[in-house]
Amino acid sequence: MSEIRAAVVGASGYSGEELVRLLSRHPRCELAVITSRQYAGKPVGEIFPRHAENKLLFTAPDVNMIAEQCDVAFLALPHGLATEFAIPLLDAGVKVIDISADFRLKSTAKYKEYYKEEHPSPELLRKAVYGLPERYREKIRQADLIACPGCYPTSSILPTAPVLASGLASKDGIVVSSMSGVSGAGRKVDLAYIFPECNESLRAYSVAGHRHLPEIEQELAAAIGPQSEIAINFIPHLVPVNRGINSTILLYANPGCTVEKVEQVLNDTYAKERFVRVLPKGRLSDTKYVTMTNVCEIGFCFDNHTGKIILTGAIDNLTKGASGQAVQCMNIRFGFEETDGLL
Repeated sequence: MSEIRAAVVGASGYSGEELVRLLSRHPRCELAVITSRQYAGKPVGEIFPRHAENKLLFTAPDVNMIAEQCDVAFLALPHGLATEFAIPLLDAGVKVIDISADFRLKSTAKYKEYYKEEHPSPELLRKAVYGLPERYREKIRQADLIACPGCYPTSSILPTAPVLASGLASKDGIVVSSMSGVSGAGRKVDLAYIFPECNESLRAYSVAGHRHLPEIEQELAAAIGPQSEIAINFIPHLVPVNRGINSTILLYANPGCTVEKVEQVLNDTYAKERFVRVLPKGRLSDTKYVTMTNVCEIGFCFDNHTGKIILTGAIDNLTKGASGQAVQCMNIRFGFEETDGLL
C-alpha cells in the first residue's frame, strides 16, 4: 500500500512526463492525478507511448479534486500560473512542490526585473523553501511549499557554493558558462528548437539577463553569508542533445588556495550525499554519466597560469534539474528514504 498520493499539475510537458516516469515506480507514493487541459480524457500512454502500461487518464485541472484525493501536488506549469493552484491547495492542507520559477526568488523586485511582471503572490515567498536538498534539507523537512531550483542553477550552485563558503575563492569576477540540451526549452513547437535549426548547431543565448541569473546570484550570495551580494556573468548555450546540462564555473582563487584544498572542501561537503558525485582532481564532469539519473557530477582543477579555480557540474536537466529533485524533496518532506523512486 502506498503511503501518500500525488498529483502532477501540467503533466503533458517534459518535466511532467519525467514526474510520471519517476512517481509511477515510487514504492511509497501513488500517482493519482495527472492534469492537462489539452489532453483531458486521454490515457497517458496515448500521449507518451513509453507509459503505455499506465492506464491513468489526464484530467482537466481541478483544485478541489486534487485536494480530496492527494497529499502532495507537483506544479509543472509555466511561470505565473503556479500561484492560482498553490494558494487553494495549501489552504486545503496539500503539500505543494513547484518546479516553475514562481517561488525561487526571494526578491519581488528581482522577479519583476527578470520576468517583466509583478509577482502574483509575494506573501507566499516568505513560506517557500528553496528545494535544493544538499543545502536546505532541514528546512525542506518542515516545508509546505517547496520551490525547486532551476536546471542551470542546480548545475552551478552545487559545485560553487562550498568553495565560496570556504573562502578559497573570490566572489568577484565569477563566470558561469553552461550548455543545455534542447529539452530545457520545454515541449513546444518553436522555430529555434526544431531539428533543422538545432542540429549541427551550438550557440549562446540570453548572455545578459537570463532568468536564471538572479537565482544563481541569490544562492551563491547566501553561501558567502548573510547580507552578501554578488554579480556574475552567466552565459548559457543551446547544444544539439536531448537531455543534459554541463556548467563550467571560473573563479579567482584567494591567496593560499590549492587544488588539494578545493578537493577537501568538495569531498567534505558531499561525502554523505547520494546524489552528488565528486570526481578525482583533474577529471571534469560529463553529461553522458548522469543522463536519466538524479546525480550531479562535479569536476574541478586549478589553472596556475591564471590563478583560477575551474569547476564543472553536469546534471540531467529533467531529473536532477527538475523532476528528480522534486521527488527527492518529496521524499525528505514525507520522511521516506531520500533515494525512493530515484535509483
